Amino acid sequence: MKKRLVLLGAPGSGKGTQAELITRQFGIPVTSPGAILRREKDLGTPLGTETSEIIQQGGLVPDATIVKLIEDWLRLHGAHGFVFDGFPRTVPQAESLAAILNRHHTPLDLAIWLEVSEETVRDRISGRLQCRSCGFVTSVAAGNFSERAVCPYCEGPLVRRNDDDLEVLQNRLREYHAKTEPLAAFYQDTGLLHRIDGNRDREMVFGDISRLIESK
Repeated sequence: MKKRLVLLGAPGSGKGTQAELITRQFGIPVTSPGAILRREKDLGTPLGTETSEIIQQGGLVPDATIVKLIEDWLRLHGAHGFVFDGFPRTVPQAESLAAILNRHHTPLDLAIWLEVSEETVRDRISGRLQCRSCGFVTSVAAGNFSERAVCPYCEGPLVRRNDDDLEVLQNRLREYHAKTEPLAAFYQDTGLLHRIDGNRDREMVFGDISRLIESK
């Protein structure tokens, strides 16, 4: 299935979880700017070092940097469709993505917005764990990781992310309200936006997303 879609929403809205479920169910390749940047950091590249400092403080990496990374990824993997988890995050990024896709005559199919309350965001972020090896994201509540915090997919160590501290979260939410929320109007105008209640359990959310993908 060669669908092209973006998953949008606040930090902790479940974008990563839903992206993984989509790729398992439909075989659509998934990536995120965060996953690409973490790989750069692990490789010790100058870009990885520079951007990790920005992320740890709760800031957003410059649009030009993110767009270049995404365009490179599309060149290698975009022929089979894609799910972008948390990209675009600003209107200029969305405009750049549209321009890239238009050049290749591969327009976006869906922009899915996971709507969650700030209470839900704080509850989820406070218990979030991420695999240091493969980037898989889960939560303390989602499984029994108290005795053995190990990734169920690659057996890498599950750790709390530095950018999940409360002060950093507040910065991320401010950035989200100022720069990401305007994307709703952008995609509403294109007719691509679909809002889904992300406060529910992940199976219910995924059921709505699956029906939406299958209808397109």
